[in-house]
Amino acid sequence: MRYLPLTDMDRQDMLSVIGASSVDDLFADVPAEARLDEKIAGLPDHASELAVERHMAALARKNLSAGEAPFFLGAGAYKHHVPASVDHLIQRGEFLTAYTPYQPEIAQGTLQVLFEFQTQVARLLGCDVANASMYDGSTACWEAIGMARRITKRGKAILSSGLHPHYVSVAETMAKFTGDALVHEAPALDAAPDLDALIAGIDKDTSCVVVQYPDILGRIADLTPLAEAAHAAGALLVAVVTEPVALGAIKAPGRMGADIVVGEGQSIGVGLQFGGPYLGLFACKQKYVRQMPGRLCGETVDAAGKRGFVLTLSTREQHIRREKATSNICTNSGLCALAFSIHMTLLGEKGLRELASLNHALACQAADRLAQVPGVKLLNDSFFNEFTLILSKDAREVVRNLADKSVLGGVSLGRLFPDAPEIGNGLVVAVTETVTAEDIETFAKALQEELA
Repeated sequence: MRYLPLTDMDRQDMLSVIGASSVDDLFADVPAEARLDEKIAGLPDHASELAVERHMAALARKNLSAGEAPFFLGAGAYKHHVPASVDHLIQRGEFLTAYTPYQPEIAQGTLQVLFEFQTQVARLLGCDVANASMYDGSTACWEAIGMARRITKRGKAILSSGLHPHYVSVAETMAKFTGDALVHEAPALDAAPDLDALIAGIDKDTSCVVVQYPDILGRIADLTPLAEAAHAAGALLVAVVTEPVALGAIKAPGRMGADIVVGEGQSIGVGLQFGGPYLGLFACKQKYVRQMPGRLCGETVDAAGKRGFVLTLSTREQHIRREKATSNICTNSGLCALAFSIHMTLLGEKGLRELASLNHALACQAADRLAQVPGVKLLNDSFFNEFTLILSKDAREVVRNLADKSVLGGVSLGRLFPDAPEIGNGLVVAVTETVTAEDIETFAKALQEELA
């Protein structure tokens, strides 16, 4: 739909109805000293629609888009192939215009999709029950910490050093309002995850331990000992998954004892989209379902015995007293959840496993080739489709120079952890099924030139 601005006559008609002589009268309550009396320096005057389109197109040409170059970026958002059928189906009118299903009798299709989405997420994460999605992985992570506080009546959460720094930042922001104490340190360039340190830090005040799987450096660990240690102290284990495709190849956190499993669902059905909107995944053990935030869809039968779907256990702030609510999240990422569910359905269990196998094989190929470059060391003993390289120079400079050579060659740890200069030579590289052998060779040659 084109944007059609108001005419001068339209504005005058509206002003006359409300009894104002000009637009300036609408700001009469703003003190004169607080109003601008001249143009903002450096801000151009209005322009025509054509001029604005040309200006924006010129700015866009300065970007190097994901589809124009060998792409190895990751660290929480991954470039996977999304079948054209996914976008086609989600753009059907009945899906694209659907909103929050407050009236289930006229929203059965939406509720059924969400019910199936919950089933897929619960099976994928290895848990008993999942909700109908959250806003994104980082907010899901924070909601898990809040849920652990309600369950354990404790206020200290231990965050793994391998947890994505953006997730940590969201948790730190929210903890300012809840009073939760968060224990967290930046990661070290070590091949082994920090499980021993996490276990040693658990005490009687700990509500939960939050660990990413695979972690921000791509490392994979058996979470069973950590779950056992947390449970022995009366705490919960929260596992965070930022690359759900990995669960087609490695054991689900819920099957290793995690009480709550959250994550980012972007990899399945949802494109990079310049950073959002994305899709938060949230699942837990059955016994904690009443403390789960967000919405849940349940299956029932109507008065005629016909199968139907409803919102159930709606412990949100619109439905009950605010002080009793599990969360202030009042909706879910419905369209992104639909895309996830369609893509997952098209893949099936066999397809997901094959996709995961392809990702891992290409990642191994890339890791072997890049490790041959002088000045490069592979950190990881094990990984799925993401690993960390230690370079002989600051990775931030290397990444910038690689982009100038039309290679999007990973995410520097110095960029992710600006307060930890000791890991500035670390480079996180992600490899998906969209990467070719030619891409890997191009990356390797460009990296070798940078480190020479």
